[in-house]
Amino acid sequence: MDFVGLLTHYDVVGAFWVNIQLTLWSALFSTILGVILVLMRISPVGSLRGFATGFVRFFQNMPLTILMVFLLLGAFVQLRLQFSSDFTTNFYWLAITGLSLYTSTYVCESLRSGINTVPIGQAEAARSLGFGFFQSAFLIILPQALRGAIAPLGNTLIALMKNTTVAAAAAVASETSSLMNTMIEANADQILTIFLIFAIGWVILIIPVGLLTTYLSNHLAVRR
Repeated sequence: MDFVGLLTHYDVVGAFWVNIQLTLWSALFSTILGVILVLMRISPVGSLRGFATGFVRFFQNMPLTILMVFLLLGAFVQLRLQFSSDFTTNFYWLAITGLSLYTSTYVCESLRSGINTVPIGQAEAARSLGFGFFQSAFLIILPQALRGAIAPLGNTLIALMKNTTVAAAAAVASETSSLMNTMIEANADQILTIFLIFAIGWVILIIPVGLLTTYLSNHLAVRR
């Protein structure tokens, strides 16, 4: 079976679409959780700072594959955590949960690096105007921090896209790494061709994100 035959016989585009969906959902939830974590890390309440710091360090040092296996064998099998009665849908959302928890720590640290570029005088000026912590954070600090964190956030998004292949550990059978294994098992003499198919697919997905990140970083960065 040649290059075209493999593409015709297997739903390669559909597999990449699953990874794209995993990326989009995980990016949404990890961004929300990452913003919450970074607000906790810069909050004046010590207990919140301690919790957020512990959360970030725990999940950053946890291998993603181990986290996925825990969600499958621990959260699902032992703790009966279910998002749906359908196994395929349930495993899909378990994978998104694992990716979101893991990636949110890097979103948090990316935003924190952006916050470090904001002059401390900005926060002091906000306090002098009577702004509370959340007003200062959402109206003054985070908008500037986001512009300064475009590059690390872009790198985090690229890493998330590639990490979606680990969803196979959470029994998501329709994404690229699972399909690649299936294709190799059935076409062992076409390993190089199969590898090139998926390598080219990932290059097509990732390079535009990198270019867009570079463009936005250069044009939206805060000029000091």
